[in-house]
Amino acid sequence: MKTFEICQYLDSVFPLAYQEDYDNSGLLIGDPQNEVFGILICFDITEKIIDEAIAENKNLIISHHPLIFKGLKKINNSSSSERIIIKAIKNNISIYAAHTNLDNSKNGINGYIGGLLELKNTKILSPVENDLFKLIVFCPEDHTGNVREALFMAGSGKIGNYDNCSFNSEGFGTFRGNESATPYVGIKNEIHFEKEQKIETIVPKHLLNVVLSAMIKAHPYEEVAYDLIPLKNLNPEVGAGIVGNLPKSLPAKDFLEILKSKLQLQIIRHNSSDLSKTIHRVAYSGGSGAFLINSAVREKADIFISGDIKYHDFFDYQNRLLIADIGHFESEKMIQDILFDVLTKKFPNFACSKAKNSENPVHYL
Repeated sequence: MKTFEICQYLDSVFPLAYQEDYDNSGLLIGDPQNEVFGILICFDITEKIIDEAIAENKNLIISHHPLIFKGLKKINNSSSSERIIIKAIKNNISIYAAHTNLDNSKNGINGYIGGLLELKNTKILSPVENDLFKLIVFCPEDHTGNVREALFMAGSGKIGNYDNCSFNSEGFGTFRGNESATPYVGIKNEIHFEKEQKIETIVPKHLLNVVLSAMIKAHPYEEVAYDLIPLKNLNPEVGAGIVGNLPKSLPAKDFLEILKSKLQLQIIRHNSSDLSKTIHRVAYSGGSGAFLINSAVREKADIFISGDIKYHDFFDYQNRLLIADIGHFESEKMIQDILFDVLTKKFPNFACSKAKNSENPVHYL
């Protein structure tokens, strides 16, 4: 199996179009045409991880955090990142990162935690905007069903828990082909009136090319008339964090004990002096999620859980919601499990393993 085939599959599950502007997800090192004979999944890429890949004969490393994040001006073996890059290239090891594209996917870390905490009626805490397009295409009646089906099969028409969504209306189209035309209906150089249907549907940005190609292939006209309109609508399937309700309300102390047990935490930093308060609505973000605290307040969450919370954030929101800082690594370490499950379900007979040397750089005394 080639590297690009695995990358394409990961992109279909966690689209690279979902990554933040500052991010650097995707294939960072390696030839897409390389034959892959083993995959190692890790959280961060360290020199120990490279050595583990070499020892286990794995030539594709898939990590959460990108190895190359900021611009590199030199690679001369003087830093850990430079040594990792040199060793990876010398040993023909490819490196792929699934970072904020995985974070922003509904089936990524936040969805996983929502399931682990048994949250009900979950939704994205901060959905993205400018991710959706309205596609309008005009089609002769006898081909409307085929074109509509092709659009749906390519991924258009999904709204929340519904798919195959479209609006259809009837009308007449007019056109006149010139001498170079090969019209599906009508005669060259004569204006033609054709009974048509207008199909309107929703397309996410990352599927635009796929959907348009499928539409054109299924459409009978030589020149397909269609409109693409960018929408300001929020995409409920994509974005940062998750919010949902517990099956039953719990005292804060009891909920934090459950959180500590399920996520195998050593410590939880929080901002409440009264842990008898009731917790019902829970907001969560893996990684550094302080930018989502206002979204948690807006969603009327009782608790916001994340990592890397600053001192003053604990103060500023003390009377509005319970904030629990569980640590950056601790809030996302399950990503190895997510990636492993995704890859082994698709490629069950492929050599794929979770790194033994993924470790938290932060230690507690």
